[in-house]
Amino acid sequence: MEKDRVIGAGILVASVLVIAGYLYGLFIADEAIRVLLTRITVFIAVAGVMGILGWIGYTLMTTPPPKPIEEIEKELEEELKKLEEEVKEEESKEKEEKSKEAKEEKAVETSSESSEKKA
Repeated sequence: MEKDRVIGAGILVASVLVIAGYLYGLFIADEAIRVLLTRITVFIAVAGVMGILGWIGYTLMTTPPPKPIEEIEKELEEELKKLEEEVKEEESKEKEEKSKEAKEEKAVETSSESSEKKA
């Protein structure tokens, strides 16, 4: 944590010194330095904006187009149908198991009733 504070203080001092030097060069120094600083500043600003625009253009140029919404809708519908079919299959299996259990219970009840009658 102490290391972060030292680095932060160094960045703060460096930025204040650069601002002070820039202000001196822009308003107090000779005319040649003023013109040079202005040109450098304008160049950096224009190059930064054009660099960002170039990056956006490159990204648009190299990125494949997205799928049409119709294709996505069809894929989603197909997946939904598959899920519905799976749910129906599971429900039918559960019903079959319940009916088997009910039949087994009835069979056990009838066998116990018949054995009670014999006794």
